[in-house]
Amino acid sequence: MTAEYRLDGDVAVITLSNPPVNGLGLSTRQGITDALARAEADDAVKAIVLTGAGKAFSGGADIKEFGSPKAVQEPNLLSVILALENTRKPVVAALHSVAMGGGLELALGCHYRIAAPGTLVALPEVKLGLIPGAGGTQRLPRVLGVETALNMIVSGEPVKSELLNGLPGQKLFDRLAASAESLPAEAAAFAREVAAKHADGSALPLVRNLPCKHPQGDAYFQFARNMVKGMAKNFPAPLKCVDAVEAATKQKFDAGMVFEREIFTNLMFTPECKALRHIFVSERAASKIPDVPEDTAKREVKAVGVIGAGTMGGGIAMNFLNAGFPVTMLETKQEALDRGVATIRKNYEAQVKKGKLKQDKYEQRMALLTTTLQYEDLKNADLIIEAVFEELGVKETVFKQLDAVAKPGAILASNTSTLDVDKIAAFTKRPQDVVGMHFFSPANVMKLLEVVRGKETAKDVLATVMAIAKKIKKTAVVSGVCDGFIGNRMIEQYSRQAGFLLEEGATPQQVDKAVERFGFAMGPFRMGDLAGNDIGWAIRKRRYVEKPGLKYSKTADLLCELGRYGQKTGAGWYDYLPGKRDAIPSKVVTDMVEQHRKDLGIAPRKISDEEIVQRLVYALVNEGAHILEDGIASKASDIDMVYLTGYGFPVWRGGPMHYADQVGLFNVVQSMQRFARNPQDDADFWQPAPLLARLVAEGKSFN
Repeated sequence: MTAEYRLDGDVAVITLSNPPVNGLGLSTRQGITDALARAEADDAVKAIVLTGAGKAFSGGADIKEFGSPKAVQEPNLLSVILALENTRKPVVAALHSVAMGGGLELALGCHYRIAAPGTLVALPEVKLGLIPGAGGTQRLPRVLGVETALNMIVSGEPVKSELLNGLPGQKLFDRLAASAESLPAEAAAFAREVAAKHADGSALPLVRNLPCKHPQGDAYFQFARNMVKGMAKNFPAPLKCVDAVEAATKQKFDAGMVFEREIFTNLMFTPECKALRHIFVSERAASKIPDVPEDTAKREVKAVGVIGAGTMGGGIAMNFLNAGFPVTMLETKQEALDRGVATIRKNYEAQVKKGKLKQDKYEQRMALLTTTLQYEDLKNADLIIEAVFEELGVKETVFKQLDAVAKPGAILASNTSTLDVDKIAAFTKRPQDVVGMHFFSPANVMKLLEVVRGKETAKDVLATVMAIAKKIKKTAVVSGVCDGFIGNRMIEQYSRQAGFLLEEGATPQQVDKAVERFGFAMGPFRMGDLAGNDIGWAIRKRRYVEKPGLKYSKTADLLCELGRYGQKTGAGWYDYLPGKRDAIPSKVVTDMVEQHRKDLGIAPRKISDEEIVQRLVYALVNEGAHILEDGIASKASDIDMVYLTGYGFPVWRGGPMHYADQVGLFNVVQSMQRFARNPQDDADFWQPAPLLARLVAEGKSFN
């Protein structure tokens, strides 16, 4: 049973015990109701304390039951809360550490509440595309006031108990305990106190009976809707939160509960909710590697070395400084080191100026940074990451020197974005210690970290790097070794399609606007200008030698031959004014593309935005299926996390593989077959990957 029962004299203590956050799964819910019945039947019990074991009161729903029949099986959470309200003996919720979602709703169903300082309180359902579904929108406004409650429900962000306790008129907490350690004793004493108070049979207090009004009513809720619309235009749940809280002020409690439940149930089936729930589960699943047990012993990492003080090296160093790791940064020349340190300082100073970082924290972080021109100074580092020029010969020089100076057991990582990690590992006598750690630019901002597993990378190295990724607040996804790994291998196919669309009649701005309306942060041509078109040119030159049969549009090569590399040269697919990033349509590019079409004998045609989006997104999907077939990614959700955290795929669509599942894989393949009949496209390109074809034949999906 995941709810324990014990007696503390005349107080029954019910302790939720379902690690890690005491999720309210079926067995926990049954445990609570069974324990309540037991306490009710025992004449010696005068009051009841409900609390949580370990590091939480309760974090809410049990994610292991998401989408399963157990999630709604009786007793559901509404029934448990009703049982708490109807208990004849006073129930005191003793909150500590975390009281979120259903956990907070559970506490609101108790007669009294006492909280330890620092308890994080939240109703985060909006982050899953939902509203609270067990009375949160009806009860929280009654104990905190309408505005505070609505702000918490719409944002989903946690607030510390002592901050809420300081609000005028708050009725969420009846007491604040002196400390987490004293909470059990204080809760039991408080329970005896309220039991004595109600010994005469007086009614126990219920949150549902408290009044709920806003003095400005309609005007306030209209203002709230206007604010929410501007902030969450692609998500239905935040606006529905406003509707539900408004109902708490205008309807009787039971009617408000019915209204809340109706909204909650309807939201469960929206594409946005499905996407957000998929992301929630996928983010946790990404850290699980099929053949690396969770209890794998990890190597100790106390000191980090970074080779290269350029944009990537400096950004990588900042991640570790932010997390409190001492970093030694190596460069070949003093000027390069000085430039790198100056950039790090500039980045931190900008945060201090905006109030995002305190001056003392900035100074602490800079004090952790050491610079050197000597490889010998990396001899004590436990993890060394190189961020040097993307050329195999340069990597060879670096790793041979590292092999000579790094201590036994040190992890040697490459930040390569496309090169063969197995070849890099072979430059050392310790290939088991070598791994890819592909950060995305800017490395101190982007959440994604592709962890590239070489054929000899040790399991404890992988486990260590995945744990380190959490410490530096990255979403780490494991990739096998191939050209481009997961993200860049897929983006190449996306970019190829963008080029074919230009040849057939689209303009760069039409393609970019179509995918940006779909929800991408940036279209392929604006992205090329930002990253540098010369990078893609270098890759294509390599492809022309390695894969001479692979078809590309020549427009990108022609652009680079004009020296239009993007924002850094003030001209790419678009024109740029000095010091500005606004993409201005370019007549030079229009003329170049039109001339290229004439040279190929292609008559331009009108291309719909729908076709643009489908060709670009389904190009990602089909290559993603190849990646799964090849074993480069272990699960489709890992590919989704790569694209959501590293490539600006719209969050509310859940990633390319999830999106394909929602469209229906049969429909995806039908569209691909239509594109294959286009004489200007690449028919081979649109051959469904074997996995995709197999899933369609079996009526299955990726996730």
